[in-house]
This record gives sequence, structure tokens and C-alpha cells, in this order.
Amino acid sequence: MAHKPRKRFGQNFLVDDQVINQIISTIAPKSGDNIIEIGPGKGALTFPLVQYLEHLNVIEIDRDLISILSEYDNKKITIFNSDALAFDFNHFSEKIRIVGNLPYNISSPLLFHLLSYRENIIDMTFMLQKEVVERIVAPPGSKSYGRLSVVIQAFFDTELMFIVPKESFDPQPKIESAILYIKTKSTPLVQNLKPLEDIVKLAFSQRRKTLKNCLKSILNQSQTRIDLSQRAEMLSLENFVTLMNDYEKQNRN
Repeated sequence: MAHKPRKRFGQNFLVDDQVINQIISTIAPKSGDNIIEIGPGKGALTFPLVQYLEHLNVIEIDRDLISILSEYDNKKITIFNSDALAFDFNHFSEKIRIVGNLPYNISSPLLFHLLSYRENIIDMTFMLQKEVVERIVAPPGSKSYGRLSVVIQAFFDTELMFIVPKESFDPQPKIESAILYIKTKSTPLVQNLKPLEDIVKLAFSQRRKTLKNCLKSILNQSQTRIDLSQRAEMLSLENFVTLMNDYEKQNRN
């Protein structure tokens, strides 16, 4: 069955066997792994991956693509017709590994959605827009360092594995992609996501301004040992944790 890629689902199908093999090597699947694939598309990664596994769960929103996947009648594959942004990943009792070629339009919201299931996640291997991957892995002081870098790195170890050229897709996107590997930290830098998100969102709300200006509604210099004359991009992860703790102290008082 022919399938016309749908813009509203951000569909660009991977057609490069060499890249597919590199992704499989990055995932390094083992027979008993409980792997969830988000957005299997036409099965470019699904079918090579399932050869290594006892079973594979996939989440696909497009019913036409589900019809294509179902044609293969592979009893090792369970298909969930669902929007990954609304999917309950606690559905799986064992710890999970997540993989997928994520549509560019939902990549950041989906990563934040998955953060709430982090205790059930071993690791994740995603194909994302190269610029988004660079933001996620960015170190303090770099141009790409921001809200996404701090929040994701507080809970996961992150690594950009390799770049995927535009020519590896059909239709060919206008932007480059990259493979991101993230592994859940055994001990996260913070326990609660919400206060960290609050402080980081405010801190980066006006990148050109100092923390003193960005945080003035919730924190002043007398309430923290972090130098608020700096810009947010200069702070380490540990500095943000200190700011978060100082912010929480004010709320408790």
C-alpha cells in the first residue's frame, strides 16, 4: 500500500540502510529488552529491530501506517494506535527502553512528557532535528545551552551519537537530523521536576538580561549565594539546583 507522507504528523521516512544499521548499533538491543518504538512509520527501524527481540511495542498515530504495519502480521509486534504525547508509559510493568524517529513538531513536548515517566525508563535513542539535539547536549556557556539542556541533563546523561544527512529521508527534510542517546541517571540531580522547570523557565525567559532581572519576582541576591549578575547561560547544572533549593526555601518560609 502506497502512503503519502502527512505534514500534520511531521512524516519524513528513513530510507537509508546504513543509517538504520548505525541506529540499531546505538540501541544495541538484547532479546529480553522491553523496547517501545514511537512513530514506526513504514517499519524502516521496526522490522530490523524486532529481529533481535522477543517482542516489540510500537506507538503510531496514523491509522494508514498501522494498516501497512499490520499487513506483515508479525506476532512479535504489538501496535498501539495512540498519540505519544498522551500515551501512558506506565502501561508497561517492566522498565522500558524507548526509540524512535520523532516528528520535529512534537520533539520537545514529547521529551517533557517522557520526563514524568523517567523512573520507568532505562534509556532512549531518538532521531531528532540536529539543532534540538545540540540544545539538549549543550554545556554551560554555549550558545545552545538553555532550558532544554538543564532540565534534560538534570535527569539523564546525554550524547549526540551521529549526524543523519537529509538525503537519508523521503521526503527529504529541509534540516539535518541527529541521533540522540540519553540514559536515565541512577541518581538525578533533583527529585522534583516542577520547581526546577519553574526556575529554569524564568532564568532563560530573557536571555540577554541578568538573573537579577529575570528572577526578581521570586528571588533576590540576599536569598542566594549564586551571583545573580550573571546571565542564565553561564550557570552550571549544580548552580541551577542551588537556585532551585533557594527558591523553594523562600516558598516554605
